[in-house]
Amino acid sequence: MTSSDFIIREIEPKDNEQMADVVREVILEMGAPKTGTAYEDKALDNLHATYQKEKAIYYVIEHQNKVVGGGGVAQLDNFDGNTCELQKMYFKPIARGRGLGSAMITKCLQKAKEFGFDECYLETMPYMTAARALYKKNGFTQIDGPMGDTCHYSCDVWMIKKL
Repeated sequence: MTSSDFIIREIEPKDNEQMADVVREVILEMGAPKTGTAYEDKALDNLHATYQKEKAIYYVIEHQNKVVGGGGVAQLDNFDGNTCELQKMYFKPIARGRGLGSAMITKCLQKAKEFGFDECYLETMPYMTAARALYKKNGFTQIDGPMGDTCHYSCDVWMIKKL
């Protein structure tokens, strides 16, 4: 199995349930809390509709007609600057370690540049070491505190990248 067995494409309405399952499964697998994380986001069960707005996009990773991961960008909530947020980037184990994380980040950041954003922000957790390493490898640097208000109070690692 190679990375060519995986397709990164824009989310469709039919992907909503599978992508919500991916996010919730990965959060539980990582031992993250359900509260203060994407697990309890109201938007999670209808991601397609959530990203049908200006300067927002969400991609899924498909493998053998199943959604096995995803990630997107949108304006950072409750923030005045021209900053987007890398959002809901979660991959099932089958999609990890294949370069798909970097491919997803590249695709999201390219779209963020097209949208005209100046920088991209993200939040994660200290024990998500592989994710933090991936973000660092892709040019994100850690900052001292949160930006905007994502309602993800359990995420206490904050990172930013100039676009």
